[in-house]
Amino acid sequence: MSLYLVATPIGNLEDITLRALRVLREADLIACEDTRHTRRLLNHFGIDKPTVSYHEHNEQTRAVELVGRLLQGESIALVTDAGTPGISDPAYRIVRAAIENGITIVPVPGATASITGLIASGLPTDSFMFAGFLPVKKQARRAKLEALKSERATLVCYEAPHRIRETLLDAEEILGNRDAAIGRELTKLHEQFIRGTLAEIREYFDSHEPRGEMTLVISGSHGDNLEEVEEILIGSQIERLMLEEGLSRNEAIKRAARSRGMSKREAYRLLLEEKESHESEADID
Repeated sequence: MSLYLVATPIGNLEDITLRALRVLREADLIACEDTRHTRRLLNHFGIDKPTVSYHEHNEQTRAVELVGRLLQGESIALVTDAGTPGISDPAYRIVRAAIENGITIVPVPGATASITGLIASGLPTDSFMFAGFLPVKKQARRAKLEALKSERATLVCYEAPHRIRETLLDAEEILGNRDAAIGRELTKLHEQFIRGTLAEIREYFDSHEPRGEMTLVISGSHGDNLEEVEEILIGSQIERLMLEEGLSRNEAIKRAARSRGMSKREAYRLLLEEKESHESEADID
């Protein structure tokens, strides 16, 4: 008796592994997120096995039922609509229940959108943090981004096309205008990667309708924490932003304020204090 966690293609059907096909053919039962969706995959490869639904709305009760069948000696293959079970898809409850009942867990690795998007992003891959789907509600999403602000690893998350503009704006305001990339329609016919700063990607979607599920990759904090930033005079920081990034003075003040964890008004007050201090020193000289 074994529970197989079988990764399926995230788009291109050629990405299924030979091992996955063998396991699906040999399993007594295939538990899937959407039986109709999985049936199309099985039919494509000529696999005729019984299926049963296992998704976020029934996983608590279905997990008990499936563990019962495993304990009777059956082998079950668990799949999701696309990608690897357990990565932002149902699997955790049945895996825990199976482990507690002494059932063997066999992962059958394959495609996953998070890794696919990360490796083609052009951003550091030596250390990364997968944040799954960001919260739908704005306040919760911004709170999540605040919690990730000081994370130095590259950030990877999923987002729906109708929320991508809001998410990019929230990320820019909270994390700063970091380098980022979006992979959309990964492995499919219209696969696309959009790379640039968060602001540049957001501006791209001002003139291009977002389509397809998206993997958003954002560079981590480069150690520009509050203590390090505060060592730089805010006037110098604003001048650099205006010179190097072509920002207006107003936008540069806003950006400098965000990087220091303060309001625009506080940043402007600090700028005036620096100016007064310089003028006083000049008078003494």
